[in-house]
Formats: sequence, C-alpha cells, structure tokens
Amino acid sequence: MHREVELKFAVDDDDQVPSLIELAGPAADGTAFIVGEPEQHVLRATYYDTADLDLARHDLTLRRRVGGQDGGWHLKVPGGESERSEVRLPPGRAGSAIPEVLQRLVRARTQGRPLVPVAKITTRRTVHRLFDATDRPLLELAHDRVSARRVLPLGGSGDATGPEITWQEIEVEVLDGDEETLTAVAGELAARGLAAAPHTSKLARVLGPDGRTAPARPKKARRRPTKAPTSGVALAYVGDQLEQLRSQDLLVRMDRPGSVHKMRVATRRLRSALDTFRSSFAPDAVTALRAELRWLAGVLGEVRDAEVMHERVVGVLRTEPAVDAGPTEMVDAGPPDGDDAGPPAAGEADARLRSAHRAAREALVHELDGERYDRLLDALDDFVSNPPTTQRGSRPAGKALRRGVARQYARVRRLVERAGAATDADQRAELLHEARKAAKQTRYAAELAGDVFGGRARAFAAAMERTQELLGQHQDSVVLRQRLRELAQATTDPVAAFTYGRLHALEEVRAREAEERLPAVWSRTSKKRLRRWLR
Repeated sequence: MHREVELKFAVDDDDQVPSLIELAGPAADGTAFIVGEPEQHVLRATYYDTADLDLARHDLTLRRRVGGQDGGWHLKVPGGESERSEVRLPPGRAGSAIPEVLQRLVRARTQGRPLVPVAKITTRRTVHRLFDATDRPLLELAHDRVSARRVLPLGGSGDATGPEITWQEIEVEVLDGDEETLTAVAGELAARGLAAAPHTSKLARVLGPDGRTAPARPKKARRRPTKAPTSGVALAYVGDQLEQLRSQDLLVRMDRPGSVHKMRVATRRLRSALDTFRSSFAPDAVTALRAELRWLAGVLGEVRDAEVMHERVVGVLRTEPAVDAGPTEMVDAGPPDGDDAGPPAAGEADARLRSAHRAAREALVHELDGERYDRLLDALDDFVSNPPTTQRGSRPAGKALRRGVARQYARVRRLVERAGAATDADQRAELLHEARKAAKQTRYAAELAGDVFGGRARAFAAAMERTQELLGQHQDSVVLRQRLRELAQATTDPVAAFTYGRLHALEEVRAREAEERLPAVWSRTSKKRLRRWLR
C-alpha cells in the first residue's frame, strides 16, 4: 500500500509554474538541493463508481490508469488533510474486469451495486523531482494539463460522454522527504499567488456537485431539545454509527491499525442505542438487529482480543529476565534486539499469538465478504430509511434517555455490589466481567444523551468510562491468564513453561490490585451530583 502526501494548486498558464529549486530554497544543513531533468508523461485513466457515485460521495477513488511510472488499478482512500493511502494492482489487459480484491475493499459502500465507468481523464504531465546531496528523492512537482469527460451510464443503450473540460494544476508530493519541506514549498507557492485547487481530486472536478463528499457530522454536534421526538434522536445516532461502521469496514480490510477496535466500538454503540430506545421501535426489529450486531461484535472481538493478547504477552515477555540453568538462576536478558529478543518463551509466544491473530483476521474478512454481513447492513439501512416506530417514538427524547440511562446504571450498580459481596473468585470475576459490559453500555447511552443534556450527561459518561476501564484491566488480566495457561500447556520447553507461570502469578497480582481499587473508583462514579440530570 502506498501512502500519498500531496497538495494541489490551481494554475492559469505555464508562466505560473516556478522552479522547484526556487521554491525549496537551501536544505536545513546548508547544502544545495538538486532538481532532476524534467520528465514527460501522458496518463490515460478511466474512473469507476456506482451509478449513484457512492464511492465519490465518501472521497474514495477507483481508477485504471495507463502511462507514467505507476500505471495500474488504483484505489485511493482518504487519510489526513493532505494525505491519502493508495492500493495499487497491475493494470491487466484493456477492458479487463475490476480486480476482485478492489471490489471487496469497497463492498460496504457499493453493497452489490455494479461499478461502471463514470469519467475518462487524460493528463499530460511534466514532472520535476527534488533530490538532496545524496541523490535521495525528496519531493515531486507535477505540472498537469488535464482534459476530461464525464461518462453517464444509460443502461442497455450504452454510455453518454459529456462535454470535454480542460484545466491546469500543480501537484506537489512528498517522496522520501519530510512534510516540513512540503509545507515550505506550499507556503512559497501561496506567496507567489497560487491558490489551493478548489477540488480534492481531478475526478471531483469532473463530477462536480454530483460527486460531492457527504458532509461529516460536526465533532461537537448541536444539542437537540429535550422535547425532540425520541425516534428522531435515535435514528440520527444510529445513522452516524452506521456510517462509522462502513468507514471502518474498508480500513479493516486494509488492515489499518486501530480499525478493528473502532469498528467494534461502532457496533457496540449501535447495540446500546437500540437497547436505550427499544420502546420506540418494533420489538422484533430491535431484537433481530441487536442479535446480529452482537454476532458482528463477537467476530471483531476475536481479532481485537488476539491483537491485545499478542501486544501484551509478547511485550511483557521481552522485558522479562531470561532463565539460565533453572528456575532459581536468573540472568539479565539485556535490551530487546529485534523480533528474537528476550527469553525463549518470547519467540514461541510470538509465533503462536501471531498465528492466532492471523486466523482470527482471516475469519473476520471471510464474514465481511459473506451474505450475513450484507443482510445486516441492508437491515440497518432499512431501519434508518423506513423506521418501524411505535407510538412511544413520538414522545420527548429527554424522558426516554433519562429512563434508559437510569435503568442501565442500576444494572451496573447491582453487579458491582454483587461482585463485592462474592466470596468465590471465579464468580466474582464473572460478575466483574458483566459489570464491565454493563458499564460500557451505560457510558454509550450517556454519551448519546449528551446530544440532549449536554455537559451533565457527558460528565457522567466520563465517570462511567473510568469504571469501565478499571474493570477492563481486570478482565484483560483474566483473559491473559487463560492464554498463558494455554501457552504453558502447549510448550515442551520447561524454561518457557516457567516463564509463563511467572507471568501468570504477576497477572493475579494485577487483577487483585484492580479489585482493590474498584470501591474508590465506583464511589466517585456513583456520586449523586453526577446523576442529578437523571431525575
């Protein structure tokens, strides 16, 4: 996967294209930059999307391009403000089908709708590259003369091609340099009167308003009145979380760090919202959706748990002293030295846990490509667009939110109290696990209530999150100890087995410490002043 960091500028004529040397100035160490000989390329690209432009509306670009040094199939995925990731595959023969792997990546956006040509763009490009004194390529400035046509699908009667439009632009892209140099060049271009391009991509300019990216919900959403209909508040939130789930689907398939966790959180938030507002919708619809969301959260959880276990087990093992002649003789293992550093158990655990993670991830992708997941997305879409509301859905949201959060808070309190009174260790661990899940659901419901009650609900949610995190540490220890037992039973190396046992004992201490801290943390979470808004 290629990471693309670039900026675009609009130009009216060739005279506005400055020298890259002039733009960059001297290097930070005082040495001179070098500009290579200009290169000329003709790039011909066909862009694909659904008839409704579902990809473009979410800032995704799929094309087949020939010419230049990177011809092929490209899927561009948004990153930061000036950053995009690009999945590249060979071009294949002219007229060949879109590669299956790319179709799967955008599956959550297309949902089976066919991908068809939507634009044809020809770019006559002049490339200038900036090198440092060691011939390392730093930046690339591309002066593009573009001609493009919109392609309009007309079903069985063929495609209509729109009028040709032409323009010029400059793209400045980081190759192997730092973004500070890009910022300096961009600042110099702006100082010379060049404005940022009004479009994020060439395709966006061709499609115009039809391909405009769907607006994102503001991070600080405007508060809704407490008398707003319950169903309206619920559906807005469900729609937001469904969009988050779809956004993370692509990143999960690309194996982007943190994406599994974010997709799992969106899934759990959806389940929590449906529970909080369950009386506002037909019971059968809510029950069915919550069951399927629970299934999806479980599949995602297998991958996430494997990630966490690998990170924690191997991370701890690499800092452990190595065992030399026997369990009572320890030698300093020294600092980590690559993947094979640490005691023998580290390498063995690394291999086993990587294998478990790989298997869990393959199972997840298989499910994301399956009919059950497709049906879930369809059902969520239908729930939002054709909500099965009940009479209670027209009642004020404030009352429903108070009632829902209060009900869930009461469940957390009961579980925490029962865990505190439990004398059996296994029973106490199970109750704390249930309390963690209930605390998480209560937190999500309170965060949702923040759209109506503002800071009061958000303060309660933040306090509940602290309890949830402490209970999560306890549960992590429970799961980790189980994994350590499995590793110890599977190994034939007595030294590795001893190391697993030592870590198991340390995790028991960690779990006890979490239990000892719980009364104080829960006391702060359950303060009456944090719950006054529930009355």
